[in-house]
Amino acid sequence: MAGKQQDETANLPFEEALKRLEEIVSRLESGQVGLDESIKLYESGEKLKARCEALLKDAEARIEKIRLSAEGKPVGVEKLDE
Repeated sequence: MAGKQQDETANLPFEEALKRLEEIVSRLESGQVGLDESIKLYESGEKLKARCEALLKDAEARIEKIRLSAEGKPVGVEKLDE
């Protein structure tokens, strides 16, 4: 079952992974789940967090900023943190 969950997490788009992570946090913060379920939720949350971080890192690598000339006119693009 854990392998199935990891496979599902690995294919989630950012928005869905974040939504599921927020739901887990809400359930854990409510204090309405038992210890065993809390541990399972925490583990699921860790996988979702890793997925979100990986997707954000990938997006950052693709973001470019516009380079401007001395006159303030666009002259090209470069990687964000160059």
